Amino acid sequence: MQFVVARGVLQKELAFVQGVVERKNTIPVLANILIESAGEDSIRISGTDLDVTIRCDADAQEISSQGAMCIQARKLFDIARLLPDAPVKFHKEENEWVTVECDQSKFRLPGISKDTFPELPGFKSTPLKLPASLLKLLIDRTIFAITQEEGRYTLSGAKFELDGKGITMVTTDGHRLAFASTRETGTDAQSTTLDVLIPRKTLAELTKLTSDFDGDISLGADENHVYFQVGSRLLISRLLTGQFPNYEMVMPKNNDRRAVFDTLSLNQAIRRVALMADDRSHAIRFHLSKEQLLISSQNAEEGEARETLGTDFEGEDTEIGFNAQYLQDFLNVVGSEKIAFEFKDGNSQAQLKPISDEKQDYRYVVMPMRL
Repeated sequence: MQFVVARGVLQKELAFVQGVVERKNTIPVLANILIESAGEDSIRISGTDLDVTIRCDADAQEISSQGAMCIQARKLFDIARLLPDAPVKFHKEENEWVTVECDQSKFRLPGISKDTFPELPGFKSTPLKLPASLLKLLIDRTIFAITQEEGRYTLSGAKFELDGKGITMVTTDGHRLAFASTRETGTDAQSTTLDVLIPRKTLAELTKLTSDFDGDISLGADENHVYFQVGSRLLISRLLTGQFPNYEMVMPKNNDRRAVFDTLSLNQAIRRVALMADDRSHAIRFHLSKEQLLISSQNAEEGEARETLGTDFEGEDTEIGFNAQYLQDFLNVVGSEKIAFEFKDGNSQAQLKPISDEKQDYRYVVMPMRL
């Protein structure tokens, strides 16, 4: 196989593909990517960790001979980033080695036979369409609440529901829950329903794919996989199996006390006070009283901090403890000038949500800490 591709095109597509490539080399072949000709003037670059697969089609300037090559993803990406802005020529030799030339630079990389590269999952149809910006918003508002604990399998992704009424994404780690829903539905979504568990890694790769993409993405699913077509790039992911917790049971029903805060002021105050919180628990204390919130933290070895914010709260004095990081995760992505803080007492879960977002229903439920 021999072809020439623009350096900018090569670098951009490799950046997407090498993100899924297996770094912990339990199966050495997964550290490689597959580059193959996909027509007279385009190449296809694929990478997989057996759970998530990304396939990118890119225009080639010239394809002298068709074929396929497998080379180490990370090394090729490092090379592509540092090459001068000139056409890059690939040539596969008889022994699977690959020569990469660009301007005055020349590299030889060991390759492997295409036959040893894992067979990629077959591509099924993607009948549903969604605006890429909408999917990215749903992911940004929920991905941080996915558990990091490996043993909690069904919580290691997001519950994604789509029907004629709208789209919902829910994540939880057992200490907090993020719920993002929209009444906007993509085209062809009226008659189709989808209810799947999408792994965290897949969502992280989707945010990269959708970050500079303006159009609609197409999606579909079968029993084991979900498919996302983002322009000329395709992401295929294995689904999580198992039962996601009944999140509607967790949603607070009788949080009858409420305070409204300026989002930026609250976020900055928590960041400052959290500097003196315990490094392990990140515990801070909320003391709500008439028209003000006192946020405080203390650490036996390093000292203490306190800050006061104005609010419209009119109820009885209440103290609640929180993990500061949990609150900041929400405040960093909520994207609204003011947020409502709703609670029942100091021992029940609190709910935070933006004020004035008609199209979206965004709620964040967080358990208090014992102080």
